[in-house]
Amino acid sequence: MTALMPDRTRPSAGELRRDLRHRRPLVLLAPLAGAVAAAGTLVVCLALGVAGWFLTDAGTHGAPRDGLWVGALAWLMAHGSGVHVGGALVSVMPLGITVVCGWSVWRIGHRLGDSISGHGPDAQRIADGERDWTVPAAALLYAAGYVAVAVVTATLATTAATAPDISRVVLWSVLLCGLLGAPAIAIGSGRAAIWTATLPASVSATAAACRRVLSTWLLVSLVAFVVALVVDFDTALNVTSQLDTDTGATVQLVVICLLLVPNAVLFSGSYLLGPGFTVGTHTLVSPSVVTIGALPMFPLLAALPDTGPTPAWTAALVGVAPLVGAVGAMRAQRAHPTYRWEEGALHGCGGGMLAGAAFAALTLLAGGAVGPGRMTDVGPLVGSVLVHGVTAFGIGGLVGGLVATWWQRRRLEPVAESPEEEAS
Repeated sequence: MTALMPDRTRPSAGELRRDLRHRRPLVLLAPLAGAVAAAGTLVVCLALGVAGWFLTDAGTHGAPRDGLWVGALAWLMAHGSGVHVGGALVSVMPLGITVVCGWSVWRIGHRLGDSISGHGPDAQRIADGERDWTVPAAALLYAAGYVAVAVVTATLATTAATAPDISRVVLWSVLLCGLLGAPAIAIGSGRAAIWTATLPASVSATAAACRRVLSTWLLVSLVAFVVALVVDFDTALNVTSQLDTDTGATVQLVVICLLLVPNAVLFSGSYLLGPGFTVGTHTLVSPSVVTIGALPMFPLLAALPDTGPTPAWTAALVGVAPLVGAVGAMRAQRAHPTYRWEEGALHGCGGGMLAGAAFAALTLLAGGAVGPGRMTDVGPLVGSVLVHGVTAFGIGGLVGGLVATWWQRRRLEPVAESPEEEAS
């Protein structure tokens, strides 16, 4: 009779299915996931290219493969390839596409991590110090799949006239998978929680302050850009009308503008920090100096201030960065409270300085060449942005960390007893 009783020590069918769902073949799944992450955004760009080809003249001239070719080049440019147009290099990355590619790498990497989380040692053995190569192996294979799609795309889309740089495409593909894909795999597989459990609390608090300051600064920069564009929106409409485009071409122009909005946000942040940016050789746009020459007919450029003396109030814009640093540090310390003055100062100041360095790194991606002659130099002044960002966010974070510490200490102070309570 005992042989007919169910064995409670054996896993149920549902448990077996769940276990197998987290033990899918890593060697096959990781490169496939990387290829899907690359191909997903590539297909979207190809579709937009074909749509643009059709909108141009309803398909009267050329063939659909021309639209596919343009879409592939746009995808490659988002990976830093650059292209030659009429003999002139255009190296600016359309960061709108790059952001979407990064999101795809993160999301699919997270799902890959969940699918292979059952491989390797368990949490207890990892915590005991046993080496686990699951995430590194998956990350390498993930990057290999992504790079394979990138190389094939670059090979098929390259012509003698456009000459995109395939080596830069490979480099940026590896960076995307390393900076976003590998952490996503680690988080999805649960390894990140195990590895970070032993980190000092100050490291987590400083990272949280950096994240808060940087995200707040990007939001402020976006608002500043939108306000500047809305103020001169009539100029943008006038530029569009002078281009004498039909409806289809206007739609394409709007799409291009949207893809370059992240670039404009980084330009805006560089302006608010003080150093500003260039829109051609021997030009400068900053709160204190605006010197601009002739510009291409492009609607987003309507947000630029006019050449000449700047209003007195623009000098006060450099005070926005320390304020953002203080607010970001205070918000971060709500989730990581401390009651020691030195810790509050360290978390806020360290997080602010890291945010300044991170923003300067992002501005490296915003500029480049957009045409021949003087338009080969367009972009933020990265070195000055680094110095101003580290200083402004560091000082603001220091003040914000101290203020948050004061507030948290004040809330813990015991309420003074009344004379009646003392007498009793």
